[in-house]
Amino acid sequence: MNDVSTLRLYLLRAMYLLIAAGLATTVWPQIVSPPDLVAGPRSVIRALLGALAVMSLLGLRYPLQMLPLLLFELLWKVIWVAASAVPMWLGPGLDAYASETLFACLMGVVLVPIVIPWGFVVECYVRSPGGPWSSRTKAQSHESAA
Repeated sequence: MNDVSTLRLYLLRAMYLLIAAGLATTVWPQIVSPPDLVAGPRSVIRALLGALAVMSLLGLRYPLQMLPLLLFELLWKVIWVAASAVPMWLGPGLDAYASETLFACLMGVVLVPIVIPWGFVVECYVRSPGGPWSSRTKAQSHESAA
């Protein structure tokens, strides 16, 4: 397994803190005191981002174990930029909401890949074997065969 430097661990923690603090100041006030009591798309987005903020706090303690959270953060932003922002920008143009969201997404698209230890990600999620599909171990299957 690749060793991850202390500097990289601190950068990961800083990214988790940035996500948690940013969402704590922008999303959590709307969760605690919602502007409307309608269960619509905005309430779902607030809940999702609120959960992301809380889970990011775990990244402060477990920076490597919470890497899937940063990968999720990177992927949803890349998908939104490619599937929504770019077509809007090329077509009718970005409205105020899309411009603000694009700026926030581009910050994540630029910063998250810088702090992710890609060697560790490849070693851990690409090269290492996946988890078992059942609870039976090799020892159990050999005993039952005998």
